[in-house]
Amino acid sequence: MIALPAVTGPLCGFLVIDKPAGCTSHDCVSKARRALGTRKVGHGGTLDPAVTGVLPLAVGPATRLLPYLDGGKEYLGTIQLGLRTNSDDLSGEVLEQQDWPSLSQAELDRQLQPFRGLIQQRPPAVSAVHVDGERAHTRARRGEQLLLASRAVTIEQLDLMRWDPSTGQLDIKLRCSAGTYVRSLARDLGDQLGCGGALAQLRRTAALGFTLEASLPLEALGPETALSNPLTALAHLPQQRLSEEQWLAWTRGQRLPLEGPEQPEESALVMLRPDGSLAGMARTRSDGLLQPKLVFDAAG
Repeated sequence: MIALPAVTGPLCGFLVIDKPAGCTSHDCVSKARRALGTRKVGHGGTLDPAVTGVLPLAVGPATRLLPYLDGGKEYLGTIQLGLRTNSDDLSGEVLEQQDWPSLSQAELDRQLQPFRGLIQQRPPAVSAVHVDGERAHTRARRGEQLLLASRAVTIEQLDLMRWDPSTGQLDIKLRCSAGTYVRSLARDLGDQLGCGGALAQLRRTAALGFTLEASLPLEALGPETALSNPLTALAHLPQQRLSEEQWLAWTRGQRLPLEGPEQPEESALVMLRPDGSLAGMARTRSDGLLQPKLVFDAAG
């Protein structure tokens, strides 16, 4: 069990940055730390420097809540066919160029069908995946030849928005699980068509339950920037409100009975104080009890 400080101060919550191109996710975290006057800032999901869009930031004790947020993400992207690079996007070294096939929009949409649903996907060699304790991109930039293992990801939605046969570019809209690489999708579509493919442009429109509509430009951050209530970000999870007696037991890390609808074992629950504010997070056990995992206002 991890004990956390009380969520009563102003610096506990989430904010969403509309990340510009040319900066890293860590650059955004550093600017937020300076603007808000706190070191305790973390981001929810790395964006490559060239990628723009939704970058959720957690501030204060809310950093411990990141694993409990909705991991789904949404993107708008442009793929360039007829090109292979060592990074699977236009920032990398060009390995091969060739003509793309002549396809109608309907034919190209059918070519996207194998990438819809649960699929096996190999991450790009230039990625943040760990290989023997080191980031893959670090090893790749040393000149090592990497072929990373495929892993299961889910692409819930993949729509072909535009196809330009004269330039070999297609625009896509997708909703996918955490761990999905749109660069890999571009590469694999190009391989399937026999001409190669690379990601030309990408914008994340939603992540961890946050959307562009709730985002701020990076330059707008300041000491008075308002943070969203952590409960808003946890709205997709079931909740249980504690009585006064239960709350005292909760602060001591004691297990409590599950009330309300039955939940699968190891399900996450949002625990509320008697006044309805966030008390922490628990997980269900096979014996019907709740095991405290994150406790605000921990006693002792």
